[in-house]
Amino acid sequence: MLTPRVLKGPPSNIGGGAWPLLHADAVSALSRWEPTGAEAATARDRTLDLLAAGPAAMSREHRAGHVTASALVFDATGSRVLLCLHCKFQKWVQLGGHCEPGDRTLAGAALREATEESGIAGLRVDPVPIDVDVHPVRCQGGSLHYDVRFAVVAPAGAVERVSPESEALGWFPPDRLPDPLAGGTARLVAPGLAAFRRASPHPAP
Repeated sequence: MLTPRVLKGPPSNIGGGAWPLLHADAVSALSRWEPTGAEAATARDRTLDLLAAGPAAMSREHRAGHVTASALVFDATGSRVLLCLHCKFQKWVQLGGHCEPGDRTLAGAALREATEESGIAGLRVDPVPIDVDVHPVRCQGGSLHYDVRFAVVAPAGAVERVSPESEALGWFPPDRLPDPLAGGTARLVAPGLAAFRRASPHPAP
């Protein structure tokens, strides 16, 4: 059983006026967050500096960089994680992507992306980040993703479905992740497992 802190289901859209709400949530969530490592602490501080630009920093149109959200998806037992082989850069990576105007929270954005990319209904997200990572991307001819990462748990018996953004989806033991692996993905395992244990102290057999 997940704790009451856990959000359920993809959020409903609330229109283009959502950027200020999402921006406020990002500032609040990251200001309160205790980083899970030195790299995450540096990335958190850089992300808060970016957010000083205002709500525009949540949109992919913000050329200087923009906040994204991703999710390390665990099965109901915590013994496997779901990764996708990304079409564009041909590496295995956690699920996630750009925020959308209808997203109200970063955790909700990560949950939406994980639901869309996995095809799995009933995913549940712990709203406390497990990592933050800043990396270059090709958006807008060259930009930065300030990626805030969350732990997500799939229901028992979940069956994944490949989306147009992935060449493949696969479940892997956390200590035996596939190659080639995107940079920063392995770093999610330890804090992700800690979040899983907090949220699911009695995992399904």
